[in-house]
Amino acid sequence: MNKVEYMTVRTGIGQDSHRFITTETSKPCVMAGLFFDDVPGFNANSDGDVVFHAICNAISSLTGILILGNIADDLCLKDGITDSEIYLLEAMKTLEKQRVTHVAVTIEAKKPKFKARIDEMRQNIARVMGLDITQVGITATSGEGLTDFGCGLGVQAFAIVTTVE
Repeated sequence: MNKVEYMTVRTGIGQDSHRFITTETSKPCVMAGLFFDDVPGFNANSDGDVVFHAICNAISSLTGILILGNIADDLCLKDGITDSEIYLLEAMKTLEKQRVTHVAVTIEAKKPKFKARIDEMRQNIARVMGLDITQVGITATSGEGLTDFGCGLGVQAFAIVTTVE
């Protein structure tokens, strides 16, 4: 009898959020690896990139390997690496045989406005993860001011990462 091989599809979900720094700061606001000039940076040890962090957490839910709070903390606190793109690249290494087929991100924030930069964000996520832009989707909402994020105090992001193996 011939053995039938099946493709395994997995889906991971991740979330991250940070408050904006409320005092005068020169720290830039970074999301999906891009700088947003019209808002302050995030209150975080790293650059606070909630989009890359949410994707890292989604990958952690696929692999069981803690990136934020473990690998990223070592890079940040011991080596002084605050660029979340590096954390995402490290997260990608943990996938081993799993191949990412799609990434979906949703962002909740009153500010900054994302509409004009969604495609740029998609392209940068695709670049970092070795994907085509068609494999990355992003939505953004203000949440109608129902949360601290919708009231402008920070930004929250959720990510879903789908893989095949």
